[in-house]
Amino acid sequence: MLRTLLVTALALALAPLAARAQTYRCVDKNGNKHYSQTIPEACVGQLIEELNSEGIVIRRILPPPTPAELEAQKAAAEKKRQDAEAAKERERRDKALLASYTSVQDIEDARARARKENDRAIGEISKRIAILEKRRADQQKALQAYAGGKTPPERLTDEIKNTESDLASQKGMLASRQQEAAKLDARFDAEKKRYLELTGGSAAKP
Repeated sequence: MLRTLLVTALALALAPLAARAQTYRCVDKNGNKHYSQTIPEACVGQLIEELNSEGIVIRRILPPPTPAELEAQKAAAEKKRQDAEAAKERERRDKALLASYTSVQDIEDARARARKENDRAIGEISKRIAILEKRRADQQKALQAYAGGKTPPERLTDEIKNTESDLASQKGMLASRQQEAAKLDARFDAEKKRYLELTGGSAAKP
């Protein structure tokens, strides 16, 4: 009787351990399947599945990332950081935009103020170019008098060179000012578009 009780008690004690018995399953680099009570050495670095006593997967042990995967994770983390910074900067600019203008007309007034000096400079440069082009035309007309092999006076040729140099300089300045005007317009066009987006397309904030 005592022996029977001892066997029964031992069986009851071992039952939970048997219920918790687990198996590891994996496929090695060569495509061979392995089953073991411990992690098979052949599957180190591969996906390993832990099975319970009923053969159900209860845990998956992922293989360590490859150098390429680590690089991809690093790139993804960096992109996420940059996106977060860009979103923060967008929010800051949006707040500044709404604090600067109360209507689309405010934006147009700011555009006019910003372009006033530049437009004045464009007008003055354009006038100087017109004067220089007329001077060049007169000089070319004077030069025609020396056609047929005659040598024009050095003074005239020097004046023509100086006029051409001045004209090229003024045209360069005009192009620079025109580019600046285009940049200003692009900036204020973008601000107006964003302002309308933030205010629901209204011309003025309520």
